[in-house]
Amino acid sequence: MKIDLSLIGMEKGRQYETIITTKNDENLKNAAPIGVICSGPDTILNRIFKGSHTLENIISQREFVVNITHDPEIFTASTLGNLPQDYFNDDLSLKCADAYFKCEVESLKEAVKQSDPIKKKDEAIVIKSKVTELVINKNTKAMNRGFGYVVETLSNFSRFDLVGEEQKQEYLKRFREANRVVKKVGYIEDIQAMDKIKEELIKKGYEP
Repeated sequence: MKIDLSLIGMEKGRQYETIITTKNDENLKNAAPIGVICSGPDTILNRIFKGSHTLENIISQREFVVNITHDPEIFTASTLGNLPQDYFNDDLSLKCADAYFKCEVESLKEAVKQSDPIKKKDEAIVIKSKVTELVINKNTKAMNRGFGYVVETLSNFSRFDLVGEEQKQEYLKRFREANRVVKKVGYIEDIQAMDKIKEELIKKGYEP
C-alpha cells in the first residue's frame, strides 16, 4: 500500500501537533508532544532539543511512532510526565490514537535557529524520517494550532468595538502573533479566515 500522509490531512510544509512514542534499550516506552513537519507524502521532519528522552531514544533506536490524537488529557499527561506503560500497544503506538505512522530515521543534523529560546549552538537536532507504515483507526485529520488561534482571534474581534484603546492594542498584538502561527502551521481555510479578520481590522482604521 502506497503511503500518503494527506489521508490524515497532512500537507507538505505544514507543522502538526502529535504525540511521538519511542522506547529505550530496556524497552521502556516514552511519549511526548512533538511538532511534526510534513515534507512529502511519506517523509517528515522533526526538530527536537537535546536532553529529552524522545531524542535520546530516537538516536539510539533510529525509529519511532507518530500518533494522531485530539485528546487533551493525553497531551497534558505526556507533557507533565510519562504515560503509564499500559497506554501503549506492543508496536509502540498509543491505544487511544485515531491514526499513527511508523518512522525510520534517515538523517540527523544539528541545527539552531536565531529565534530559539535556547541560544547555545548545537542544542537542537533536525531529524528527517521515512514513513514505513500508516495505520488509520478512524477518519481523522492531524491537528495543528491554526484553528484554535482562529477561534481565539474571532473571540477577541467580537469584543473589539466594546473596549478602550489600550485593550484594542492588546488585541492587535494578539492578532499579530496568532496570524504568524496560522501562516506557519494552519490549513488554507485557517489562513483565509485570518486574512478576512485582518481586512475587517483595517476597515476599522487599524493596521494589524
